[in-house]
Amino acid sequence: MTTVIFSHGQESGPWGTKIRAMAELAKGLGCKVDSIDYQGIADPTERAEKLVRECIDISDPLILVGSSMGGHVATAAAEELGAAGLFVLAPAYYMEGYEELTPLPPSVPICIVHGWHDDIVPVENSIRYARKCFATLHLVDGDHRLAENVSEINEYLAQFIRNITSTK
Repeated sequence: MTTVIFSHGQESGPWGTKIRAMAELAKGLGCKVDSIDYQGIADPTERAEKLVRECIDISDPLILVGSSMGGHVATAAAEELGAAGLFVLAPAYYMEGYEELTPLPPSVPICIVHGWHDDIVPVENSIRYARKCFATLHLVDGDHRLAENVSEINEYLAQFIRNITSTK
């Protein structure tokens, strides 16, 4: 059975609206799900270390899902965890003043969803990252929170999970 682990953004929590919706979808596709609580941890490196600690013993195929800073964190941990796939929303890549902290692309299938109207993480950052590693990139009519795009995100996530699980 595939396990899907969610990593929330800097200002949100482990079971926000988007994560709950995505988790229900993943469960419906036969996956186990969990969401890591990073509240009180501001440093992305510490968050990535926590993600690795929490997931290191998972022997199932692992899909990491992250939003904003959670996307950065999931990306940073994917290689070490031997993830089967990485699905990120408005990931905090190439942030001004912190560009060198952007994780190298892991050698796994990557899907990025980003809103055209994001005023927190420029959409160009995801385009740049996707171009670098040939990730699948979906640009949607949304902002940073992507709150109005949950059903669209779930369509992309369902296809991503199906693609990953069909190869395992």
